[in-house]
Amino acid sequence: MSGQSITDRITAAQHSVTGSAVSKTVCKATTHEVMGPKKKHLDYLIQCTNEMNVNIPHLADTLFERTTNTSWVVVFKSLIATHHLMVYGNERFVQYLASRNTLFNLSNFLDKSGLQGYDMSTFIRRYSRYLNEKAVSYRQVAFDFTKVKRGADGVMRTINTEKLLKTIPIIQNQMDALLDFNVNANELTNGVINAAFMLLFKDVIRLFAAYNEGIINLLEKYFDMKKAQCKEGLDIYKKFLTRMMRISEFLKVAEVRCINLKGMFPSLQAPSSLLDALEQHLASLEGKKVKDSTAASRASTLSNAVSSLANTGISFTKVDEREKQAALEEEQARLKALKEQRLMELSKKPSTTAASPVSTVTISSTPAIDLFSTPSSFTNCTPKVPNDLLDLQPTFQPSLPLSTGLPLANTWGAINVPYDVLGGILKPTVASPNQGLTPSAQQPGKLVSDDLDSSLANLVGNLCIGNGTTKNDIHWSHPGEKKLTGGNNWQPKMAPTTTWNPATMVRTTICAFSDSNETRLVLETTVINQ
Repeated sequence: MSGQSITDRITAAQHSVTGSAVSKTVCKATTHEVMGPKKKHLDYLIQCTNEMNVNIPHLADTLFERTTNTSWVVVFKSLIATHHLMVYGNERFVQYLASRNTLFNLSNFLDKSGLQGYDMSTFIRRYSRYLNEKAVSYRQVAFDFTKVKRGADGVMRTINTEKLLKTIPIIQNQMDALLDFNVNANELTNGVINAAFMLLFKDVIRLFAAYNEGIINLLEKYFDMKKAQCKEGLDIYKKFLTRMMRISEFLKVAEVRCINLKGMFPSLQAPSSLLDALEQHLASLEGKKVKDSTAASRASTLSNAVSSLANTGISFTKVDEREKQAALEEEQARLKALKEQRLMELSKKPSTTAASPVSTVTISSTPAIDLFSTPSSFTNCTPKVPNDLLDLQPTFQPSLPLSTGLPLANTWGAINVPYDVLGGILKPTVASPNQGLTPSAQQPGKLVSDDLDSSLANLVGNLCIGNGTTKNDIHWSHPGEKKLTGGNNWQPKMAPTTTWNPATMVRTTICAFSDSNETRLVLETTVINQ
């Protein structure tokens, strides 16, 4: 099986539509291609762990979801991507994995699609177990042994006795899970398992360096411990010796796989005389008879053993530093190649001349008008519109021509006729005769800008209200009213009294109608009961 499958392409397209770049990258990093995850996809996921706006649980859940696939390639590459993020990603990714109760449940995984699926399923089960143990170790000690500070002032060299006896077994469990991967050189037959093995190899180097420093600290404090502590420390040292043999076998596979690692690892052997000295010291604390040994010989044996382990730790540190340097040089070469490729692409593009359309385009520096700004920004470019038609300032001008010859032809929608309400009856206001300008001296239809009373009187005169030429069709009294002429039995009738309700409001509306012959005023009075 090679190349991306149709399922991979469809899944990536679905994530592109939904806009989930993280899910799309995880899908591309865990395709059905029989090769390790591509570096560009892993680098993008590493960058995602460093971004605060990226949802780490979503990223982890996406990787877990890919492990539910039936293909061993997809599942194996999902584990590799997770391991890569645990090693090189932000620490909050490991913290989230450590906070989960369960991670990978692949103890029964089996791909029956082919013979290669059967073989790779075994390593998938072992690999998932190691990643689970790596997360559990972080939960127990709150730091990663592969990233802990090393050296004379490192964490494992300066920790106290009680914590040391609790911490070293945790390292042993993680180391056991790693060594249980148990792969041979002839089983590294494809790019997927090779990528997993290289990550495990780097973890072995760093984990053993921390493990080795913890043992050195244990040996330096062993002869000052209590009996129970010495017994526990002796058991830890015996397990360390057996693991050194297994680690040596793992490194031999790495030397076969990577030619540049040959001859870099020393033989992992501890002096047998040190184990005898530790057992005799414990026996003396238990009250058993032991060989007489001087303090000088015991100190010499301990010094030789510590020196040997220290040299071993230095050798592993050098290998780790060489791996880091090789990775740095590889990254620099990659960046240099990208830079050269970019320069070649720029050199192939035609240079922009002065005759090109781009160079002739002039960009105006005048700011564009904001169509969504407040109306106050347009005060300089629009005329002032009067808010009230009764505004008789000198700047007032009629907005429409007087097509009918009537002064109110342009103000049908407004009440421009002044009036008073006396007892609910509208009474037109007539201009005072003491004014300097009479309505007859003014031209009809003209407004006096400096005299409000004269203007109002002029308007009333044009409506034929208040003079002696009132139209016959305007009835100010009820047409059915009859005047009493008197008589012997005539008595004046009292008008019914009207009780005004304070809650009653009277609304009077004036409506002006005009035709070709005359102008009419209709008064409408509406009583509003509240």
